[in-house]
Amino acid sequence: MQYRVNPRNGDRISALGLGCMRFPGAALGRPDARAARGLIARAVERGINYLDTAYLYPGNEAAVGAALEDLGLRGSVLIATKMPHASVKRPEDLDRYFDEQLERLRTDHIDYYLMHNITSPAQWERLQELGAGEWLARQKAAGRLRQAGFSYHGSAGDFARVLDAYDWDFCQIQYNYAGERYQAGTAGLEEAAARGMAVFVMEPLLGGRLADKLPDRARRIFAEAAGARTAGPAPVSPADWGLAWVWDHPEVTMLLSGMSAPEQIDQNAALADRALPGCLTDGQHAVIARVVDEFNRANRVSCTGCNYCMPCPHGVNIPGCFAAYNASFAHSWFTGLSQYFTASAVRTSFPKLASNCVRCGACARKCPQHIDIPARLGGVCRRFQPGPVGAALKLWARRHR
Repeated sequence: MQYRVNPRNGDRISALGLGCMRFPGAALGRPDARAARGLIARAVERGINYLDTAYLYPGNEAAVGAALEDLGLRGSVLIATKMPHASVKRPEDLDRYFDEQLERLRTDHIDYYLMHNITSPAQWERLQELGAGEWLARQKAAGRLRQAGFSYHGSAGDFARVLDAYDWDFCQIQYNYAGERYQAGTAGLEEAAARGMAVFVMEPLLGGRLADKLPDRARRIFAEAAGARTAGPAPVSPADWGLAWVWDHPEVTMLLSGMSAPEQIDQNAALADRALPGCLTDGQHAVIARVVDEFNRANRVSCTGCNYCMPCPHGVNIPGCFAAYNASFAHSWFTGLSQYFTASAVRTSFPKLASNCVRCGACARKCPQHIDIPARLGGVCRRFQPGPVGAALKLWARRHR
């Protein structure tokens, strides 16, 4: 495993971190304990020493804590988790949530602690008024947390203001070859690194959309280029290309991948061992630029499938609707329609159709990508449920209840 150094404290961090949000599970909030334990064991075996979870990932912190205790691996890994800052209303809430997280994770300290999903300087200013800055300093002095940071989903223009608002140790940004100018972007990556901060990257494959969900023409471009390199990492799959592109940047301390199968861990860890800064050639960057052009032509909704918008109070499978919608442009209309019918459970008594949306806006307020979800669901309806089709589906559902 390749390790990169946190410039703030000298930690040697595996270039590949395990993002725990997408652990397999029977239902939202119920990660499969056996699967989680197996994934963590395999990750550590392959040299991964950084695990990322959050208070708001249902059941996830408890699954991580139980697995580490059962495996006896707490001392072998760095744990990162996140404060649900929007739920902090009073100063004492900071201790209440943090104490609960320590209990869930079965530990006496958190190695890397983040303010979760900061989208504007105003959010941190509100927390400062509640004493969050002083609280972080006290926890560090007491040894209950080692490094303080934030995960960012705001605009490029606000990123530097958040960096300046506190003496952060690290930050976590969304970064991939399709989003160099999105959110913090390349400029934010370079600015944080120039300040001597560790920079962790999330969504390197955009929720899988830069892997197995790429448009067919983009996949062919990668397939034609695979094997053309004679030294260094040889990207083969679309996932390899996406991960290698992130690791190619020396400013990146660590890349998080939400690996949900041992085979994914093995594949990504093997690439992480070889994908050093500057690993891609100019020719390979040109290949990726061609793929970006194809991706942008087919990318209609920037949903990463994070499920922050779920559950919908009216039963709409929002990520499933958007995945099908994008697939209908990336592959074919029939492919998208098939996915839409599967995602919406159209053959059941209570289909989760996009047309169920009543535009309450609950989902949009939670979306880290700032998607106008009700409006985009309207586009899904027009694509898959035009006029008589939508009416027929609703009639069928009423008759089968």
